[in-house]
Amino acid sequence: MPSAEETTVHQDRPDVPPTRRDEVAAAGSELIGGPIGRWAWIGSSRLTPVRVVALVAIGMFALGMVQKMPCYNWAWFRGASSQYTHACYSDIPHLYLGRGFADNLVPYFDRISGDMQYLEYPVLTGLFMEVASWFTPGGSMQYREQMYWMVNAGMLMICAVVIAVCVTRTHRRRPWDGLLVALAPAFALTATINWDLLAVALTAAAMLMWARGRALAFGILIGLATAAKLYPVLLLGPLFLLCWRAGKFREYGTAVLATAGAWLAVNLPVMLLAPEGWKRFYVFSRERGIDFGSFWLIITQRTGTSIDVGVVNTYATLLMLLACAGILVLTLTAPRRPRFAQLAFLVVAAFILTNKVYSPQYVLWLIPLAALARPRWRDFLIWQACEVLYYLGIWMYLAYTTSGDAHKGLPAEGYQLAIALHLAGTLYLCALVVRDILMPERDGVRADGSDDPSGGILDGAEDRFVLGQARRPAPYEAQQVERERVEWGVRPPETL
Repeated sequence: MPSAEETTVHQDRPDVPPTRRDEVAAAGSELIGGPIGRWAWIGSSRLTPVRVVALVAIGMFALGMVQKMPCYNWAWFRGASSQYTHACYSDIPHLYLGRGFADNLVPYFDRISGDMQYLEYPVLTGLFMEVASWFTPGGSMQYREQMYWMVNAGMLMICAVVIAVCVTRTHRRRPWDGLLVALAPAFALTATINWDLLAVALTAAAMLMWARGRALAFGILIGLATAAKLYPVLLLGPLFLLCWRAGKFREYGTAVLATAGAWLAVNLPVMLLAPEGWKRFYVFSRERGIDFGSFWLIITQRTGTSIDVGVVNTYATLLMLLACAGILVLTLTAPRRPRFAQLAFLVVAAFILTNKVYSPQYVLWLIPLAALARPRWRDFLIWQACEVLYYLGIWMYLAYTTSGDAHKGLPAEGYQLAIALHLAGTLYLCALVVRDILMPERDGVRADGSDDPSGGILDGAEDRFVLGQARRPAPYEAQQVERERVEWGVRPPETL
């Protein structure tokens, strides 16, 4: 653990101003007056980082809602092709009728007419959808679908603000990194396609709790997030590796037990009272074939041959296990213990890259983790550009396939290029995170001598188990700390 003197120095250092540390942030700040000055005193302002990020997140979310207006006004109800050509598709209004909410059916208990039989979403997401239907006013069916989307949008906006605020507060000295989430264009475009923001908000809150050293609260929130979407449970894997390297098994055990308890508290009642409806999500996930956005789709379209769903499940699982094995080796051999956010990003990205489907809203899973793992504006925006192009690509491809002989949109070859861009952008960001792990001196979060601001009990902990020549150097370098205090105007240079 760091000494009392090191801890005092670390806590006394001011927040990292992004316009002083990031060229792209500095250039972008010219729109609002330029980079912050050395002697600027932000602490006296009412516009704290949390408030600014929350307001920006609300503004961007509202812009995303405006982008859906052509569909809200008419495209959702006047044919399939128009909602794709306007790139404003959303599952929410369609599933209001298609999953029985308009008929007051109870999710998981009441059968739905058609092939789906029961709601194919995890229990907590189903509850979210049901609660939104309670607040949807009556009227014509089109009006009710519009209002259902609007009610859900209001609830999802709360989730978006929670995500941005949690990311802002996770790294105590880097609150402005929350702007990466708030200003992410793919975040605004995909926020109201589906209900993923609920799980993302719970996961972001869990990361904040772990950063504060609250293993029990972290586990409860991860359990709830997993009850809303499956991917959050993946974070327990890299956390185990980090706790193994640091010898923090007791805290990890607390987190795992809390996760299991919270997940069971939500799922067990439905599991016992409506077992067929409860397992529909898991059966659907297993039986679902190759779908949009995956490299598997490129293979089948280029070769003209189909792949059995069982074979795809097997190979996708093997690829994911191979990626996890690589993360294990990376964690235990890195010259300095990786940060939790770095490994969390890598494991979720590996799942997305190897999965048999990539819906455009899945980018929401990665955005908060990317902001914590590598808060560099240039690389973040390069990745976001790839995701925005994919967002446009999938809708233009669907427009092409649903427009009949008119062929309005993007043919299969163009859509394959959009998928390749999404894969390349995600791999690019993964490669940079891996480089930061292997060369910790290039990690911007650690540039001031910090260890793991999002690591909670792992922050500053000594390594207990490593492979090879891995070792963690002293967490705080006094000379570098003094140099940065001068740079930020904390001390005049002549006193050094």
